[in-house]
Amino acid sequence: MIYYLGLGSNLGRKRENLRRARELLAAAGVRTVKASSVYRTEPVGVSRQPWFYNQVLMVESKRLPRALLALAHEIEAALGRVRTAAAGPRTIDIDILLAGRSVIRSKGLTIPHPRLERRNFVLLPLAEVAPAAVHPVLRMTIARLLETSRDTAVVRRIRRLRRS
Repeated sequence: MIYYLGLGSNLGRKRENLRRARELLAAAGVRTVKASSVYRTEPVGVSRQPWFYNQVLMVESKRLPRALLALAHEIEAALGRVRTAAAGPRTIDIDILLAGRSVIRSKGLTIPHPRLERRNFVLLPLAEVAPAAVHPVLRMTIARLLETSRDTAVVRRIRRLRRS
C-alpha cells in the first residue's frame, strides 16, 4: 500500500533526526518512493518552542495502517521522543497523513490525518511529492487544498541544510 508520512523534528539535531527516521523506516522494510524537500516551519499551536524541520515521504509498505503506526511509535521512542504535551517539542514525530484511499476513524488512529487540510507545514511538502493525490474525505487534490489553505504560518523550503 502507498502511504504518505509526515516527519517533523524541533529538538536536538533536527536534520539528523529526520535522516535517522528515514533509515529506521527503511530497515523495517518501508520503502521510500519519493521524499519532499525539508522545510523549516513555524510551530503551530504551542508557539513558544523551537521551529520545526518537516518533510513528507511517499512510502510503500505491506504493513496495515495500525501496524505502520506502531512502527512509527517504536521509531519515535528509539530516537528519544518523550510524549509530554500535545503539539509540544519533540525529537521526531512520524504521522500517517494518507493511506491510499482509506478512511480510518478509530481510537488512536485517524486517516486522513486530522487537520491535514489546514496545515501548510504538511500541505507544502505533500504537494511537492503528490500534488494529484486526493484527500479521500474532502475529495480534493492536495494541490487544490494548498491553493485554498488559509494557514498563515511560515513554511520555508531549506535549500541547503546546515547542521542544527
